[in-house]
Amino acid sequence: MERQITIRHNQEEMTATIHYPAAEGSEKTGRCSRSPLVVICHGFVGSRIGVDRLFVKTARQLSAEGYMVIRFDYIGCGESSGSYGSEGLESMIAQTRSVLDYGVSCADVDPTRVTLIGHSLGGAVAIHTAVRDRRVKNLVLWAAVGYPFNDIVKITGRDVYDMSVKEGKADYLGYELTPVFFESLATVQPFQEAVRFAGNVLVIHGTSDEIIPVDYAFLYQKVFWMRQEGRCDKEIIFQGDHTFSAGPQREQLLNRTTAWLNGLESAQQEWQHWMI
Repeated sequence: MERQITIRHNQEEMTATIHYPAAEGSEKTGRCSRSPLVVICHGFVGSRIGVDRLFVKTARQLSAEGYMVIRFDYIGCGESSGSYGSEGLESMIAQTRSVLDYGVSCADVDPTRVTLIGHSLGGAVAIHTAVRDRRVKNLVLWAAVGYPFNDIVKITGRDVYDMSVKEGKADYLGYELTPVFFESLATVQPFQEAVRFAGNVLVIHGTSDEIIPVDYAFLYQKVFWMRQEGRCDKEIIFQGDHTFSAGPQREQLLNRTTAWLNGLESAQQEWQHWMI
């Protein structure tokens, strides 16, 4: 079952879709009481639907496996209120935490089993959110940016950034990007921040990504391996583009993500049974 909801953040309203876990999925994986929560963080000027319905398909597949899934539009994106380019990455981190507040407050959610899936710029947001919010136990990074300012300016074009600085705002695909937005991108360092996350991580990237280099996946894995706790797994998808739009590559993305999360769930259940 799916339901559209509204989550308030300060004076704005974020539109979200909540996917309830299928009963057969919960039974199949041995989840008889509360369900794990997955929150999907979309990328730059994206939406909770995703390119070629990426996030819709993700949420439906995971909910069929027994997960509660929330996909949402950041302020100024999709159907949410507000202006996307007027605030920075700090605001997006705070918005993500507001969604987490809503998710863990649901009666049938287990607040100790929370995962963030972040795509592209949403990957950087997810990392910084997870470091600050200890409710997040697992991270799944899809084609995550590594150097937010450089990566996003490469997408918009240097002229958009220059216009923003000169005029106080610049148009990009109908979004008004302000200097505050660009400055916020320059202040965050996901690679440096990543080492502070103590949970489990899955890094996935496609070899045909022309927007964010696949090399970032190897750098992220190296950083996460430097930690004293938490596992990190990597999946490189041959010929996968930035949004994993082709059928076989998208299937590999979703199946690998689902199998990885299910593996963590199984390991946790076995540990609990052993403790008993």
